[in-house]
Amino acid sequence: MNENRQIRVAITHGDTNGTGYEQIFKAFAEPEALELCTPVIYGSPKIASYHRKALNLQAQFTIINSPDEIHDGKINMLPVVDEEVKVDLGASNQDSVRAAQKALDRAIADMGSGAYDALVTMPFDLSQLSGSDSQSSYIARKLGISGAELEIYQNGGLHVAVATPKVPLNSTAEYLTPERLTMKIQKLSASLRRDFNISTPRIAVLSYNPEPDKEERDIIEPVIESLREEHLWVFGPFAADRFFAEGEYTSFDGILAMYHDQGKIAFSLLSEPHGVNLATGLPTVVVMPSMEACEMQSGNADEQLLRRAIYAAIDATRNRERYDEPYASPLPKLYHEKRDDSEKVRFATPKKRENAEKTEKVEKAEKTEKPGSTEKQ
Repeated sequence: MNENRQIRVAITHGDTNGTGYEQIFKAFAEPEALELCTPVIYGSPKIASYHRKALNLQAQFTIINSPDEIHDGKINMLPVVDEEVKVDLGASNQDSVRAAQKALDRAIADMGSGAYDALVTMPFDLSQLSGSDSQSSYIARKLGISGAELEIYQNGGLHVAVATPKVPLNSTAEYLTPERLTMKIQKLSASLRRDFNISTPRIAVLSYNPEPDKEERDIIEPVIESLREEHLWVFGPFAADRFFAEGEYTSFDGILAMYHDQGKIAFSLLSEPHGVNLATGLPTVVVMPSMEACEMQSGNADEQLLRRAIYAAIDATRNRERYDEPYASPLPKLYHEKRDDSEKVRFATPKKRENAEKTEKVEKAEKTEKPGSTEKQ
């Protein structure tokens, strides 16, 4: 990120029949909000104007044609939807979802180019157009790094991730392998350090079965033991019902659930109403407000959902910068410098002494063996 400008937060408009524009305009209604970051909306000026008029929102935005025209202190609107899209507030359809996908696709294309520093994505039902179960997995697939991402549900000190994909429960066991579990725990630990500034994260791993069985015995317990030997603070497996009911989760920085409902239901109950989903493992910080795509009710949308996601994106971006800074231009190790600059000098003295000793021995031997030498006589 350029240190001479504010953090730029890109925001995709989501389902154009949903509450995306309402939340965006409400979140930046106060001038102070524009002092925290510079918003760049990937959307449609026409659709935005329709929402503004229909909901009687007092909001202004500046249309830009490229990231080079971004202005601090303003809501920047980058048009990504060219065709006419009928707006029917509260009623999702293929056209509104396709408009949402276009905004996300353009934001993905700009990711890592310096156009923005963090991405916040408003919700839409990806299953209508794509096989991806979440926007983070869709982004990873478009970038060619499927499987590298890990979605973390976060609210305050609660950080919950899931080991297996969002598949039917009877299919989750086939995804629960030692390799996958190891990778998920390592990614969660790395994200807690890099994105959330937790130096030595304590991670709790939930059990797969209500009572210990072969998954715990053959997979989960050996993985935990192996990672503890690598000096990761990993504990478990814990039975999910007792773990949450008895408040044991408060002793840990991160929690890895075995399947979607095990982690998401507990998170939703414990963190309402302003949780967020942060996707780690991607080139840029990606955050999604923790709300369902079906939340389409316009007129009374809670902008705190989006505001919380923006705060999380800003915090994670700054944390990453601080974490990565020491590794950007590391100082050469001292012994490398000596070896590179004066390697011959380092080893010259011992070699000279060693060679001198050898020469002296040879000369003495020659004198001893030489006919007529004094020592011989």
